[in-house]
Amino acid sequence: MREIDLSKYQIRTDLVVDLIEENSSLEQKYNYKNVSVSNISLDKDSSLKLGKKPGDYTTIYFDDITDTTNYKNVLKILIDELKKMLKNSKITDDASCMIIGLGNEKSTADELGVSAAKNVTVTNHIYNLTGSLEKGYRITTCLIPGVMGTTGIETSDIISAVVKKVEPDFVLVIDALASDSIDRLLKTIQITNTGINPGSGIGNNRKEISSDVFNIPVIAIGVPTVVDATTIVSDTLNYMKKHFSYNIKNKDSVTDKLIPSSRINYLKNNNYTLSKEETSYFLGALGNLSNEEKKLLINDVLTPIGYNLVVTPKEIDFIVFKLTNLIGEAINKSIHNISTKNI
Repeated sequence: MREIDLSKYQIRTDLVVDLIEENSSLEQKYNYKNVSVSNISLDKDSSLKLGKKPGDYTTIYFDDITDTTNYKNVLKILIDELKKMLKNSKITDDASCMIIGLGNEKSTADELGVSAAKNVTVTNHIYNLTGSLEKGYRITTCLIPGVMGTTGIETSDIISAVVKKVEPDFVLVIDALASDSIDRLLKTIQITNTGINPGSGIGNNRKEISSDVFNIPVIAIGVPTVVDATTIVSDTLNYMKKHFSYNIKNKDSVTDKLIPSSRINYLKNNNYTLSKEETSYFLGALGNLSNEEKKLLINDVLTPIGYNLVVTPKEIDFIVFKLTNLIGEAINKSIHNISTKNI
């Protein structure tokens, strides 16, 4: 088989976990109830290999936050991990903070940062009037700079100008992200101290928002809200393998015949795989391509004809609403010393 040059294929993702191998030595994991957490620290060498900046990356996985119990579990972990990130970035309890909500509120898939920022507690105006704050609160400001398509100005330049004027001790930026996996869509929160490149996940790079630009710590929080058609088609082929494997292993099961196929979630079981011969039988030569080769092929087919669409789930409005409340509440209880006993 001829070798395929994959260097020209740019994975559309903002998530570091999309770029590392499963059970990578870079990753440390733990679970809390129905929530999983991945902590990754990239040094200079590993960052070059992955094409991401050196620093700390925390990824929180969950299945559903529309359920009250799950919401509280994710909230607790997000608060804990955000506090850890602040500590690792040497941000003190009295350091002033500027919260940045990135995105376009006219687009549901891109409004996450804007709506979450509207839920945060700002205190700078109170401090300017009274010269003090209630115990446990830090000086906070909030900025929603809009997008370049409506302002005509690079978002990073707007933020830079305001940062120079207000002089916060650190910046916390919120944005919608892109993922290279359907599984992580609206079910993942990434926290990093490396900043963010607005639009990078969908190939629309803008100037970065990072400590390198502002000379102060920058913490970024993001949730993947979109995937491209290449990812959907590629993941569907992988799901088909699991589907065929499930049917083969359960063809003689009496009870299985009573369960509607629409109620069977074979994705939860990693044992459903096909042999090379079975893959060739069901999917031909296409089935035995590596994930990278499949994505390159699908990308080469869809992109020239303009069909490598960027899409979102149909229930995105409700889930984004829940996520923006979650992120806003987590930020309030992380940057301010507010009691979390009820969580």
